[in-house]
Amino acid sequence: MKMVKRGWLKKIQQEWTILQNDLPDDIHVRVYEERMDLLRACIVGAAGTPYHDNLFFFDIFFPPDYPHEPPSVHYHSGGLRLNPNLYETGKVCLSLLKTWAGTGNEVWNPEGSTILQLLLSLQALVLNEKPYFNEAGYDKFVGKADGEKNSITYNENAFLLSCKSMMYILHKPPKHFENFVKEHFTRLAPHILGACNAYLGGDLVGHAGDSTYISDDGCKSCSTGFKIMLGKLLPKLVAAFSEAGIARGQ
Repeated sequence: MKMVKRGWLKKIQQEWTILQNDLPDDIHVRVYEERMDLLRACIVGAAGTPYHDNLFFFDIFFPPDYPHEPPSVHYHSGGLRLNPNLYETGKVCLSLLKTWAGTGNEVWNPEGSTILQLLLSLQALVLNEKPYFNEAGYDKFVGKADGEKNSITYNENAFLLSCKSMMYILHKPPKHFENFVKEHFTRLAPHILGACNAYLGGDLVGHAGDSTYISDDGCKSCSTGFKIMLGKLLPKLVAAFSEAGIARGQ
């Protein structure tokens, strides 16, 4: 690595300390002492979202003039587009990264912005309950019947893609996270497959086991098309768990 400024080194070490002390349980980070300009992060998909229980990997690169310039972030997409902000190419659209318009604390601030803030934004703002409304200009349809209906359809498709993404990660876990991937899916495979069965029974995506839940557009059950697609995908997901040495559990 080229000679770096002392201020850069100190800033990276400060970032490491913040992550060590304040990282929530569902975000995991690996740093590389021989490559301080890189770190790899994994965000666990939150309950109540179409991304629940999946793993989302991001590579973060600190440019030479960091923190005056934001980091650049690459998403491990597996060639899938399962969110308006996350592209198949690995591009991440977020105002904090200057890859999207934003105002106030949504914009990178060299004095105050941190990698922790970036990871929390990816978790809360990108991998959220209704990602459909992340699409540019779609926020004006929140609470309107058509918008909410489209949001449900988007969530169904996002969950199917999330299952495909799980299969990709199981087959090719990112370097330095191999054991973590195995342990995570060993623990959660029964829960994931249980949710799939609940969706086949009609529960709405993100609300497995809560048959009383009604969406904002009055919808009580997921679509027939989604159930058909999930029915075809489920045996492949079971096979992927099995090939990775993960039992289905009880």
